[in-house]
Amino acid sequence: MNKPDVKPDNPRFSSGPTSKRPGWDIRNLPLDSLGRSHRAKAEKAKLHEVITQSKSVLEIPDDYRLGIVPASDTGAFEMAMWSLLGERGVDVLSWESFGQGWRTDLQKQLKLQDVRDISAQYGDLPDLDSVDFNRDVIFTWNGTTSGVRVPDADWIAKDRSGLTLCDATSAVFAMQLDWSKLDAVTWSWQKVLGGEAAHGMLALSPRAVERLERYTPSWPLPKIFRLTKSGKLNEDIFKGSTINTPSMLAVEDQLDALGWATHIGGLNTLITRSTNNLAAVAEWVEKSPWIDFLATDESTRSSTSICLQIIDSWFKEKSPEDQSAVIKQLVQSLNDEGVAYDIGAHRDAPAGLRIWGGATVEAADTKKLLPWLDWAYTNVKLG
Repeated sequence: MNKPDVKPDNPRFSSGPTSKRPGWDIRNLPLDSLGRSHRAKAEKAKLHEVITQSKSVLEIPDDYRLGIVPASDTGAFEMAMWSLLGERGVDVLSWESFGQGWRTDLQKQLKLQDVRDISAQYGDLPDLDSVDFNRDVIFTWNGTTSGVRVPDADWIAKDRSGLTLCDATSAVFAMQLDWSKLDAVTWSWQKVLGGEAAHGMLALSPRAVERLERYTPSWPLPKIFRLTKSGKLNEDIFKGSTINTPSMLAVEDQLDALGWATHIGGLNTLITRSTNNLAAVAEWVEKSPWIDFLATDESTRSSTSICLQIIDSWFKEKSPEDQSAVIKQLVQSLNDEGVAYDIGAHRDAPAGLRIWGGATVEAADTKKLLPWLDWAYTNVKLG
């Protein structure tokens, strides 16, 4: 197969950290806040602005608290689990590595006794109808390592007595979340808007705040997990006072991304941009007999972490080790050509490809990438 003539203008299809917004240039970032205390008036105002702009773009209800917390999405979600859980039994939904990780935390670190594991294999969703909303519920909105997302929030009970804790790190800014169904929601800056690492976001519903102020877990809480003071919510966290020192350069970068999101039309435009990437891949998959989506149900296909499996018999007949070697060779050839960086499947997922299709990726670049996938696979197969 001849090498395609046209390359993507931006080869950054990594699933995290993800591509910067179109037109991004570090020279456009204000730098006055660098070398200043994050507790100084102007710098704290910038942190608060990240919160207010995030709430505005994501259309988060006014009575929800939103704060900047340590350690990316992982820190944010563990903060939510360590602070909120233990009052009642927990249903944990897992269908890929991150959900499985939260399950491990519940069972082996928090050592909760009443945990129901509602799980499925990579490519599928678990049985959502079996969830008991009298219990607390933990789930990822979008399975970043499987490319499988929940299709909506209709399965979540409005009159639930338990809390819903949602890891939404590769869903916010690209998918429509029903905030009325979600009580603790987390994400990180380095996903859909292409921010820098190490900063997490935690949104809390009024029901979650009520739990925090009424219930004290039996285990000790490290300083970076503490959301209350003297039995009351620490409101300073949700006004820009961070628990530990943030990177003001990363803050400036996030404000740049949020400003871009607002400028192009807000949440609906962001969702459309991501959906267009998925549509481009879907059209190509229909015409390419060697590859398919890992998600078995079209309604659950992720538009951000687009995960693909090779279905060609030549590949399927190989051992798992040889399949991994094929993927590595394919991915390396695309990297060497400067066509696509870091598009191999997650290390815990079945051997395959993972293409980031979030809002900062141009659909035109996604379309330019796809013929190169045909070329790379054909070259590997023919040796």
